[in-house]
Amino acid sequence: MTVRVTLVSPAMNAALREARFDGDAPLDRAGERAARAAASAVPGAGLVLSGPSPRCRETATALGLAARPEPALTGWDLGRWSGRRLDEVGAAEPAALAAWIGDPSAAPHGGESLRELVERVGGWLDGVGGEGGADREALSVLAVVEPSVVRAAVVHGLTLPLEAFWRLDVAPLALTELSGRSGRWNVRLGRPLTAPQGL
Repeated sequence: MTVRVTLVSPAMNAALREARFDGDAPLDRAGERAARAAASAVPGAGLVLSGPSPRCRETATALGLAARPEPALTGWDLGRWSGRRLDEVGAAEPAALAAWIGDPSAAPHGGESLRELVERVGGWLDGVGGEGGADREALSVLAVVEPSVVRAAVVHGLTLPLEAFWRLDVAPLALTELSGRSGRWNVRLGRPLTAPQGL
């Protein structure tokens, strides 16, 4: 069965503007306005999900989606670094930060390693075809997820080296589309979610 998975990164919030490790911060007003303005550009899907963070759920709502939170699409668990700014962590724990960036199995923050994140998201991606049932020719899934989840899905889908995760940028309110099936995914990266002109 061919599966089309469209991942939408959430709108901007204060934590992103401040380069904080924080998926639990809600949308700010500007992020909510941007998501509402993009609602008419959201593609249809048979199954609509969101990561469980407030930012993902609020983005889904602002986009007009009745999304079901999916625990497997939780953002990267960064343990005790959650809520801290990247520069603060770098100043206080330079060796730990270097290990985290340089070793995909390292989790000096006490949370999830990059390897664990990619395995979790990859397991969900490869298993998503079961949601539609065997009688369906194709299944379409749309999910509003944290940028780390988008990056992990691309790394897994294209069987990239884990280190490629750090080379992928995901803008707010961008679409990343994966189509195929377990073991064979094609990826269309970073299409902005913008309303059609003239509306």
